[in-house]
Amino acid sequence: MPDPARVLLADDHTLVRRGVRLILEGEPDLTVVAEAGDGAEAVELARACEVDLAVLDIAMPRMTGLQAARELSRRLPGLRILILTMYDNEQYFFEALKAGASGYVLKSVADRDLVEACRAAMRDEPFVYPGAERALVRSYLDRLHRGDGLPARAVTEREEEILKLVAEGHTSKEIAELLFISAKTVERHRANLLHKLGMRDRLELTRYAIRAGLIDP
Repeated sequence: MPDPARVLLADDHTLVRRGVRLILEGEPDLTVVAEAGDGAEAVELARACEVDLAVLDIAMPRMTGLQAARELSRRLPGLRILILTMYDNEQYFFEALKAGASGYVLKSVADRDLVEACRAAMRDEPFVYPGAERALVRSYLDRLHRGDGLPARAVTEREEEILKLVAEGHTSKEIAELLFISAKTVERHRANLLHKLGMRDRLELTRYAIRAGLIDP
């Protein structure tokens, strides 16, 4: 038999990671070799360990699953990526595909779908949770008929990173150190976010970040 696929799990809830690990470790062709509590740690571990597949939650501290997926796709193009989420949301689905993920699995049915999704990813095949295909295809075709493209991003990737960290309570100095940019650049992005989103202060940015799934409520 071939060696089992080496899996990295990233979720900020220990109990969720434990449950997912139990699901995957019960299969002979899958083995969990690393666990991360946030997106930034997931990127570090994926680069340090030999990993075939990363299973990433969307809403995590420091760096979301989508942000981590974009970074991993750039740095480790051979790595397969799955998004595991509680959000049954077509915007996130399209963003996940754009970020380099090959599948999107709902936590509510992970015990049913996750193993199949992992195997599909290892075969370089896409996986969409059952029941979503029809709605997603219909939505996409409707957009094409109207002459629209994919859903537009409200903010840029860099603005999203800064928005998340601001909402988590980090200072401009801390954000600058985390992202390797100057505090002045952070302040400029923050001002652009307030202007672009029509908001006045950090509290409103935090509420927006919760609605956007960047942080847990």
